[in-house]
Amino acid sequence: MELVKVENLTKVYDKKKQALNHLNLEIGRGKIIGLLGPNGSGKTTLIKTLTGLLQPSEGAVYINGQKPGPETKARVSYLPERTYLSPAKRVSEVIEFFADFYEDFRTERAKEMLNSLGIDEKAKIKTLSKGTREKVQLILVMSRDADLFILDEPIAGVDPAARDYIIKTIITNYNENATVLLSTHLITDIENILDEVIFIKDGNLVMQSTVEEIREKEGKSVDAYFREVFAC
Repeated sequence: MELVKVENLTKVYDKKKQALNHLNLEIGRGKIIGLLGPNGSGKTTLIKTLTGLLQPSEGAVYINGQKPGPETKARVSYLPERTYLSPAKRVSEVIEFFADFYEDFRTERAKEMLNSLGIDEKAKIKTLSKGTREKVQLILVMSRDADLFILDEPIAGVDPAARDYIIKTIITNYNENATVLLSTHLITDIENILDEVIFIKDGNLVMQSTVEEIREKEGKSVDAYFREVFAC
């Protein structure tokens, strides 16, 4: 069984704004997949529907054969585009919260990654730099033994060193039966870790392909092909 199945998924915010248009796709296990498209293409709407934060206008999504709900939320680890960590909390308090809230959270794994970066668990979130906050948030997300990791713009707005660490963390901290769905505009930075890509535009599926197929058939990198398809 596929890990994710999207059937005829449509999301209309109002009469003038249709974010997703009868979208159909399937996502398997054990892959790192890039969710790619121009601004306003529907990427974040799709992500929020998969996580259960939005309800579809039509169609449905299934994770492990179930519609989004308590069961799927327990198996999905989600990194939103914007930080959600309370500035007044200490890093250690956030770790304790995740450990209490998620049965699959691995405290020792989180602490090992924090220690490797020299991040003080006693530090308050508000005292950390933007790059360090991004690292802490990613560590929390990747310290779960989830089936699906959904990362919305995980490397946007951070310096190259932080970007490299984030990419390394993604590669090394998901198990072979899990899948990472990664939305980004910075295709060049993450292309080498991708197994597949999904292109969407105006809420429609443009293509779903392996990176290897794109390189063999088109003779181009994913970034170059993306620019050609979307003329950007």
